[in-house]
Amino acid sequence: MASNTETLRHQNRAYVLAGLRELGRSAHTTLGEWSGLSSASVSAITAELEAEGVLERVEQVASTGRGRPRVLFGQRPNFAYLVMVRIATEIVEYSLVDYAGTLIDRFIDKRAPKEKPLTFTKNIANNVARLAERSGIDNQAIRTVSITTKGVVDPHKPTVLWTPVFDNHPIDFAEAFNHFTSANVCVRNETTFSAQAVAQRLRRNDQSAEDGRRIAVLSLGHSIGLGVATLKSHGRIDAFAPPFGHMVDQQNGPICRCGAQGCVEATAGFYGILRTAFGVPCDTLPARFVPLAEVDKLAVKARSGARDAEYAFRKASECLGLALARLHSLLNVSEITITGYGARYLDLLLPGINERLEHTMQAMQGRSPIIQIELEETRLIDEGNMQWSLAKLDESRVATRLMADVKAVG
Repeated sequence: MASNTETLRHQNRAYVLAGLRELGRSAHTTLGEWSGLSSASVSAITAELEAEGVLERVEQVASTGRGRPRVLFGQRPNFAYLVMVRIATEIVEYSLVDYAGTLIDRFIDKRAPKEKPLTFTKNIANNVARLAERSGIDNQAIRTVSITTKGVVDPHKPTVLWTPVFDNHPIDFAEAFNHFTSANVCVRNETTFSAQAVAQRLRRNDQSAEDGRRIAVLSLGHSIGLGVATLKSHGRIDAFAPPFGHMVDQQNGPICRCGAQGCVEATAGFYGILRTAFGVPCDTLPARFVPLAEVDKLAVKARSGARDAEYAFRKASECLGLALARLHSLLNVSEITITGYGARYLDLLLPGINERLEHTMQAMQGRSPIIQIELEETRLIDEGNMQWSLAKLDESRVATRLMADVKAVG
């Protein structure tokens, strides 16, 4: 009974915290309506969280200047800090965010060529410490280090299992961050956070969006990535990134950077499109990366009617369309957002994608997914990373009182 009571208490605290993330600074009545909790429960929880240094209250004076000021609650910015690390092809970006979700500092560091995995993780940990030092924040005030990358990640540990740069050499961040004893270090595929951000925007812009609605984000570039997000109750969003780009599209097809044959990426990734256009043998090991200027030139040729270039983009679009049709049949996604550098070539890719999607059972029943474009992929990744990381901190450490003895710092 005691255990059940404590679990319910943690759940109610989580509802209030989630409400503040969703609504911003809010009064008791607003939080009660959103969460379904009684006014007395919300008052008790906000008082408790305020005493712990998690929340702060602000009095809002009525516009008429009459009556009692309205009391609003919001996150205390210096209660905790989040560091976001975005690993890209040539750079690593570091961002420091406070508990209220405000960006405090950001800088970019170039990646060294042919860097060893151990050196790479140590450099990232050192730069996270540098980020805290630049803002005068103690390392122990950092409660979450959230790392995004391309490739395949371990769902349970801060480990990258495969990336285009390091191949199958696991990249373990746990040891590099062992001196950040107060921080939870996590690693996610970047399209997980892109899907998180798009789903959150959907919830914010469409109040009628039902729980259980599912969206997908397709990232086109050197790699092919996919994120899937589902709307849940009380503002929650479940997002994950299946290895979509390494789903087998054709048996004994062209070799992929991962070493397998016939992956979606081997045909629809930038290196796959160039390989098709120039008639490179399918068993030729692909380059890790190709200059974006070369893909741009090929797109110009395709738009001007050059057959080889047209065929390469057409083949890529049919490959993507078939893979998305399978995804739609399995998961019944209502929207597909296409992002990444490859979104610039959608005039060449959409015909084949739409053609394949139109032949699904759902499409025949009038339930084709809406396709939209988002060119600012890095903005999506950062937006989703911040939302997910702060919500996870609230749910797993603040709501459960694991940080009840920690006061606001700085």
